[in-house]
Amino acid sequence: MPIEAADAMRSQRVGDYALGYTDAEQERLIRQAAIIAPIAERLFREAGIGPGQRVLDLGSGMGDVAMLLARLVGASGEVVGVERDANSIARAKARIAAAGLRNLHFLNTDVNNIIAEQPFDAVVGRFILMFLPDPVSVLRSAARLVRPGGVVAFQEPSWTAMLAPGTRLPVWLRTRQLIHEILLRSGAHREMGIALYRVFQEAELPPPKMHLEMPLGNDVDFIRLTSDLLCSLRPLAEQHKVSLQDLGDLETLPDRICAEVTAANTVVSLIGVVGAWSRKSAGADSSHGTPADGERE
Repeated sequence: MPIEAADAMRSQRVGDYALGYTDAEQERLIRQAAIIAPIAERLFREAGIGPGQRVLDLGSGMGDVAMLLARLVGASGEVVGVERDANSIARAKARIAAAGLRNLHFLNTDVNNIIAEQPFDAVVGRFILMFLPDPVSVLRSAARLVRPGGVVAFQEPSWTAMLAPGTRLPVWLRTRQLIHEILLRSGAHREMGIALYRVFQEAELPPPKMHLEMPLGNDVDFIRLTSDLLCSLRPLAEQHKVSLQDLGDLETLPDRICAEVTAANTVVSLIGVVGAWSRKSAGADSSHGTPADGERE
């Protein structure tokens, strides 16, 4: 990681989310999650997550991963989602109630402060380690909450893979380059997906099994997820002095990208999703305790 990126990362509070918690960003996350859901489900099934298990989900956000897990573990299982933003939890609870899921609840706490009554069969997370100042420490702490032989499974992005399909599309490519620059200056780790191989081992886990998948598309709703991501990053762009002027009117950006992609008769990527999972060594210790008053939601 470049020195300036590392310095920016250290300046963030643990748990800060670079994209913020606006209504627009929450809607974008929900739409993005619907596209990525099949990839997440394949990872969890491959890792052996299934009926009757107790699973911890780090950085639950709007609850999409937690709800997917709740369906996988069934009524005999349990999912505990960890999210530091109370408004996100409130919205996730409303979605869970509408879906009729009763085997899922949340802890309103930081990922570094999780205390559990009993060990979990698995811990998972999606697009969370990339925003943390010390992902190895967080992963090591979370793994200690997993029983020996349990599963650790994470999904993180690969930016290099994401850019490959659009190298001949100047507007789309420039949009992605600016997003990349903003994230770089804010300290986010854009290649955390590939780094998971090293991070798992530094967190005292076995080398993970890994794969890369990329959702592709060319319709305006699919493309709008990229332009909406840029809009969510505008405060950070201003903070880190990244100019967006050469993209013109951001309101028309998705239509212009869509026209560019259609004219080229091609597709673009949403995000390169690296999935990694391994099983905690059978002889490893797990630590847990009783949640502090007020932590359990």
